[in-house]
Amino acid sequence: MTGILETGVEERSWTFTLNRPDKLNALNAELVEALIEGVSKAHEAGARLLVFAGNGKSFSAGFDQGELERESDADLLMRLVRIESLLHLVASSPCLTVAFAQGRNFGAGVDLFATCRQRYSTHDASFRMPGLRFGLVLGTRRFGALVGHRRAREVLEQTSTISAAEAFELGLVTRLINEAERASATDDARRIASLLDRETQQHLYHVLSTEQADQDMANLVRSAARPGLKSRMLDYIRQG
Repeated sequence: MTGILETGVEERSWTFTLNRPDKLNALNAELVEALIEGVSKAHEAGARLLVFAGNGKSFSAGFDQGELERESDADLLMRLVRIESLLHLVASSPCLTVAFAQGRNFGAGVDLFATCRQRYSTHDASFRMPGLRFGLVLGTRRFGALVGHRRAREVLEQTSTISAAEAFELGLVTRLINEAERASATDDARRIASLLDRETQQHLYHVLSTEQADQDMANLVRSAARPGLKSRMLDYIRQG
């Protein structure tokens, strides 16, 4: 499949490549729905490995703000709800999930990266989660569970840019690689995904899961439902 999401299937390994390089693979509504549909189909087909990547300079610039002027607070809330639905779908996947990041990555793009169980990054990548600057709680609890509450609070409160080396030290990135190493990293993931039978793998992930789907959705909706979401986002963009 080509278009804004390229999907490749090799036996029980599914690869989803975000394909909006001119927009740094920002997550518009269409791309989010394509990801939800693709991941759901992979689960139904009995996939063992899901790989997420992005074409071009970045993995993902996060929430697409390109049509913000034409959207209402209600429109934005619905888009955010669907992103949270995608994040939960990936975070609770019965498959081994792998993400490859390069370039500059922001917000919901970092959240998607962080939901995966193995997270590879090139040395030049950077990560920033500015959502709290406009009042959004999206992926916050998951990030805290991943890197620890104290470190998460420091990073999110300051909305600072994290280098790949810093992300590795935090635990956001599990391994730093060169672009040429991506194929071998994928092969290694395929090997790991096949070590256990599917039922045992699924049981392992379920037992170790820290997912709180209802609470995460409630926290997001509560933060996004505060009047003036669009205005806050526009103010953030103007401030640079």
